[in-house]
Amino acid sequence: MEEVDRIIVHSLRSIGCDLEDDVQSLRQFTTEVIVSTVVRCLKVILGDIDLPSSLPPGMSARFRLGASLANHVQDLGYKGGDLGYQTFLYSNETEIRKIFMFLVEKLPKDTSQTADEPMGSSVLLHRAISTELGYQLSLAWLPPYLKDKGVRTRTRPPGWQREGAFCLHHFRGRHISTPRSVGSLTVKIPKELRSYYTNHLPYVTNQTSLHRDTAPSVMETNVLEVASHQEWENEWNQLGLASRLTQQEFKRRKHERLMKMVKERLQQDSQHQNGPDSRAAASDLQQILSNIEAQSKNTGLRSKGSRFAHTEKLQYAADEDKAMTQVGANVATKDTEEEQEKKRQEEQERLRSELANITSDLEKLELEVRKFTAGRQKMEEIIASETKAIVEKKDTFSVKKRTLDLLPQAEDNIAKLQAIVDASRQRLANLAKQWEAHRDPLLEQYRQLGDLNSKRESEAQKKLEEIKQFRERMKETADDTRRKDELYKQLISEYERMTKDVNRSAYTRKIMEIVANIKKQKQEIDKILVDTKSVQKEINLLTGKLDRTFAVTDELIFRDAKRDESVKKAYRLLAALHENFEQLIQTVQDTGVVMREIKDLEEQIETESNKKILSNLEKISADLQQMKKENSGLLAKVKGK
Repeated sequence: MEEVDRIIVHSLRSIGCDLEDDVQSLRQFTTEVIVSTVVRCLKVILGDIDLPSSLPPGMSARFRLGASLANHVQDLGYKGGDLGYQTFLYSNETEIRKIFMFLVEKLPKDTSQTADEPMGSSVLLHRAISTELGYQLSLAWLPPYLKDKGVRTRTRPPGWQREGAFCLHHFRGRHISTPRSVGSLTVKIPKELRSYYTNHLPYVTNQTSLHRDTAPSVMETNVLEVASHQEWENEWNQLGLASRLTQQEFKRRKHERLMKMVKERLQQDSQHQNGPDSRAAASDLQQILSNIEAQSKNTGLRSKGSRFAHTEKLQYAADEDKAMTQVGANVATKDTEEEQEKKRQEEQERLRSELANITSDLEKLELEVRKFTAGRQKMEEIIASETKAIVEKKDTFSVKKRTLDLLPQAEDNIAKLQAIVDASRQRLANLAKQWEAHRDPLLEQYRQLGDLNSKRESEAQKKLEEIKQFRERMKETADDTRRKDELYKQLISEYERMTKDVNRSAYTRKIMEIVANIKKQKQEIDKILVDTKSVQKEINLLTGKLDRTFAVTDELIFRDAKRDESVKKAYRLLAALHENFEQLIQTVQDTGVVMREIKDLEEQIETESNKKILSNLEKISADLQQMKKENSGLLAKVKGK
């Protein structure tokens, strides 16, 4: 097994696994080394797979990584037994040896595929970036105020570089306006608001006085939107779903509660007032509250407003502002509460009647506006059709007018037209003769040029095909050259990484020695099998001979025992002797079976000892404790949120 382990370790090092020089056996592999080498083998066999090269810190992530490794190995066709995360996290030497032997056999035989990675420009760039990041992470961090003007210059081969923070400024967020619900098809945006968004709303970059405040303003606005949305989601998930209402109904009830709170707060403030003006303020406050209630009730009816509705809304707003300014006015009154209640009811009835009249007037005006709009569209269509008819009639009139102008001298005009027609006919005949004279040579030249063009096209097509073939060959040659250059760089890097004192013949000699040892072991096993078969054959012969001898002796003695008493005693002794010998043979066989069982148990004990059950049990206990800590930490975070 030591030679097998050395071959496996050498194969793992040849594909780029980071193994220490003193590692010569799989017994020295730790869990981290096993996981990293298996991942490397899978990447070389399967290509680019998304697997980390080291064990993650969390136990759940480790279990997922072990399960992923087991699935990938089984997909490759491994039949050595059941695989799971425990095979890699709590491994034993025998199972790991089987897995590595399987993976080494699955490795591609081409050297270009078993290398670490192709040494292309992208790989070199990645290596340079990783080297630079590693160097920067190794440096000590300095705050900006300890650097020279916020920048620290460091000298490092192959040159100098600068690091630090400069051009810093304070985080100042400004209020910015952005279009709302533009991308949503379910929300209907009024034309006025859409026109404002399109023509008048300035860009976000123009809404801040300083350009450097644009990014903080956008981030603050987005944070506010996300916070408000999250607050509404939390409220809906906690209270809205429990109320079994729709979102609109829940919002409406919330609005009613807020209006009720405002009403109660205003009533409390009015009750705290002292003096002769408290009753007048109370009546004005009651009027304001009734207006608010009426407005909240009529919001659903006035979903689509017109110019008259906006005028009415502005009028009500002016009345409400006036009433709010009159709350604190000092108007003396001495009416009783019943009279005030009666006046309030009368005022409410009057306002309701006025509201009903205004609403009916608005509906009538809207109906008239609709009728006027429909009539205007109809008149525009009629005007367009009449304009088209007028244009057609003007054309007809111009033709008829010219015809009528020619009627007084009809004979002279007809003669002139006939002369013009005859001259045109004669000219067309002359042109036809001239065209026929020119047409024949042109047709012949056209045919010749067509034949020549077809020949040239066929030759050009052939040349294009040859050019395409040459280009494909050039591309293949360039790809082959590039691939060979990468292979050359890769082999150079592999050669530089390899130890120079390694002799290939030594590995060949070791392999030949292993093969010779295997042949010797096979010959010895064959000899043992032949000896075992011969011994078993002799045992079978002796057993048959013994049985036959006992049968003959038994028959002879039994025949004489019928006549002689002493022979009867000899017959009984023969039977007892035969029974004792059978027991002795059975005891020997049982002893052999027990010895084989003991040997099997010793092998099982050795196998179980190689499985490192105690150490794996300790690892499992430690991992269980760590997972419990992680779960408790997650529960604390969840409860804290």
